[in-house]
Amino acid sequence: MTTITYCKGLPTPADELNPIGFTDLEMFLTSLSDIFYQATVETVNHLLNKEIKFNQSSWNSLMQEKYGLSKRYANGVIALARGKTSSAKECRKRQIKQLKSRVQSGKDWVARATKKIKLARKFYGKKNWQSSKNGCNFPLSSNLKTRKTNWHHLRQGLHQKKRYIHRLQNQIKHLLRAKIRVKVSRGSVFIVGSKDESYGNQTCQWAGDTIKLTLRLRSASTPSEAEVLRVPDCLEAKFGKYVTSKIGSFSRQINRLPNSGAKTWHFYSNPKLIVAIFKTETLAIP
Repeated sequence: MTTITYCKGLPTPADELNPIGFTDLEMFLTSLSDIFYQATVETVNHLLNKEIKFNQSSWNSLMQEKYGLSKRYANGVIALARGKTSSAKECRKRQIKQLKSRVQSGKDWVARATKKIKLARKFYGKKNWQSSKNGCNFPLSSNLKTRKTNWHHLRQGLHQKKRYIHRLQNQIKHLLRAKIRVKVSRGSVFIVGSKDESYGNQTCQWAGDTIKLTLRLRSASTPSEAEVLRVPDCLEAKFGKYVTSKIGSFSRQINRLPNSGAKTWHFYSNPKLIVAIFKTETLAIP
């Protein structure tokens, strides 16, 4: 499976600006992102609860009733929460794996250093070590300024390395028991598409001609390069049933985004509003 992603800053056409300097789409996304944030946080907490089995159908219905979202917006909340939760779990696994690798590396170093000192002591323990043909693997030497030997420095290194290993082992024990924390950022809206719907996403439609956003209301006569979002019930009294904005095209030298198939939209602040479109499909390798 391959995901093709295009993103750009959300344009603000001059003819769409309101008296305070924002477009209707920006106002809508700002209001919707607050609802999305609350719903996503609640969904993440529910997903992290191991005592309750997650049922997507019943949870989708709960999101619709509690936050006034449509089924498609509720699916976007669940998809966003699942993605963040799975990412946090994967990061925890990788962190533990990395710490275990550091512990093993430290133990290997301790074993080599211990063997080095042991062989050196064995060498100097011989009666005629001065006339030995093999020589010492770790000859004893002293610093004239500090009056400390290289053996002393190696023993100090062994002591510090063992402390380092002990600290890493405690971190691993803590991470294995600690609850996973998921960061949910504000100012994000996620709208999942479906390949069976018109333009790949019934809520946020895109005609798909070349790489220009040509979304429509209810007829094909809507101006090109305009994006139309279906407003959820919770914001319908404020914004109406639809929100339209001309966002232009995604300028690319090669058109690799197919017209058919599901298209998922992601709006987020960074700090300016960014619009991204995802298309996941199986690409044939020649």
